[in-house]
Amino acid sequence: MEFDHPSWSNNTNIYEVNVRQYTPEGTFQAFGKHIPRLKDMGVEVLWFMPITPISIKDRKGTLGSYYAVQNYTDVNPEFGTLKDFIDLVKYAHHLGFKIIIDWVANHTGNDNVWIKEYPDFFCYNESGQIIHPNGWEDVSKLNYENEQMQVAMIDAMKFWVDTCDIDGFRCDMAHLVPLEFWKKGVRELRKTKSDLFWLAECEEANYHEVFDATYTWKWMHKTEMFCKKQADLKSLKELLMQYDLLFYKDAFRVYFTSNHDENSWNGTEYEKYGDAAKVLAVFSCTWNGIPMIYSGQELPNYKRLQFFDKDEIEWKQEYELHNFYKTLLHLRKTSAALRGGDINTVTAKIKTNHDDKIFVFTRKNGNDEVLVILNFSAEKILLDFFMDNLN
Repeated sequence: MEFDHPSWSNNTNIYEVNVRQYTPEGTFQAFGKHIPRLKDMGVEVLWFMPITPISIKDRKGTLGSYYAVQNYTDVNPEFGTLKDFIDLVKYAHHLGFKIIIDWVANHTGNDNVWIKEYPDFFCYNESGQIIHPNGWEDVSKLNYENEQMQVAMIDAMKFWVDTCDIDGFRCDMAHLVPLEFWKKGVRELRKTKSDLFWLAECEEANYHEVFDATYTWKWMHKTEMFCKKQADLKSLKELLMQYDLLFYKDAFRVYFTSNHDENSWNGTEYEKYGDAAKVLAVFSCTWNGIPMIYSGQELPNYKRLQFFDKDEIEWKQEYELHNFYKTLLHLRKTSAALRGGDINTVTAKIKTNHDDKIFVFTRKNGNDEVLVILNFSAEKILLDFFMDNLN
């Protein structure tokens, strides 16, 4: 990796904030009332889905996609004002949180302010029409061969660091943007704030040359196959071994059981994983990586949230999984053995007499060692450990 990880990120966690669906008001101010609760739960990084205005042209649904950006340096009025967001960041910082925002660099909305001002910032087909990438008819593809566009994109990112003092970016579909741009952008942005955190929504190992963290999409899909009895536990362990071979030892990999895309389009974690949802949440918080939690998972939330329309989370008086996540996040924070991306931590899988149902591993850093036993069956099982067969 070209840059060192921010020191604060070594054993952190991420909570994804869907402002629109979080409260009846769907505003920054309304979300701010939940921050003390999230602090008590142990959340450290708040990742806000895009907070920029949403394009009207070709808008999907009544409110549109967060990811159809109309203006990179303004706030979606649905959520409040720029001052509201600045105040929210200050409040969160005061309580010890870090704030990262979603950044959509591959494409804009179809009436983005750049389209009229800088038409050469975009890609066109043979008919002279702007390209809508991946069949997404509400967005327009940016042209990364245009150096002026790259400068404008970096300047837009600087705006949020300079104006709001954010702590990093979650970069949407990062692999669709040239790696060389990200290298240039990160280099420039870290001149503005040296300890910015960079999360890429991709699983390309070479993107760790510049990004602190990447997604574990293959793990998510493989665990879903496992819970549908389309894969076995051995294949999950083999995938983790592949990760060890492909990625830098100090690379942060982000593990999760839900996010905005999965919840809205593919189902809640309970639809996908059933009773294994909590087991996989334990894995996310104890394996080598960074755990990520989506808005409402602490309820738990059994509802698919609409993506383009208002469809708020149905909060109850009692957050049934608050203490579940609080225990996991506290354990991860206080145990040196559970740090993600620490080259001094040794992770070892332990063989048992029920390797088809049970996943056992240890994580050790100095004198601190944690034993994790994950039972993917509905049975009570008497285990024998084969301690001489660590691998």
